[in-house]
Amino acid sequence: MAIWIILALVSILFLFGTYKKYKLTKNYDPTGESAAIETLTDTNFKKTIAKGVVLVDFWAPWCSPCRMLAPTISALADEFKDKAMIGKLNIDEQKKTATEFGIRSIPTVVLFKDGKPIEKFVGIKSQSTYSKAIKNHLA
Repeated sequence: MAIWIILALVSILFLFGTYKKYKLTKNYDPTGESAAIETLTDTNFKKTIAKGVVLVDFWAPWCSPCRMLAPTISALADEFKDKAMIGKLNIDEQKKTATEFGIRSIPTVVLFKDGKPIEKFVGIKSQSTYSKAIKNHLA
């Protein structure tokens, strides 16, 4: 009998945690992100990544993990405001660039240096992971 009570409590805690994450991401609004984030398009992409270190988040509005990653990308944009560019590319609206870079799973974050992809992260990673990668290539 005690095992059923424990299982019930674990289930309730799991459902509560899932609901909290859902609540945080369902009302995602990109206008609330850092002003330092560059919105990338098929038109401006190559010119934007041509010089320096650029971190690009390939995302879509319907993607829950992408919405969960958004605050991390926003924090990185503020952290590296004058050192590296942080950009986002909506793969639904900018299909040409997403196809060109073989983006098949989202979120995918690609780090570019002087126009060339140097690191690729598929899925959600920690802010420190992205931060270390950027710092390694700024030197």
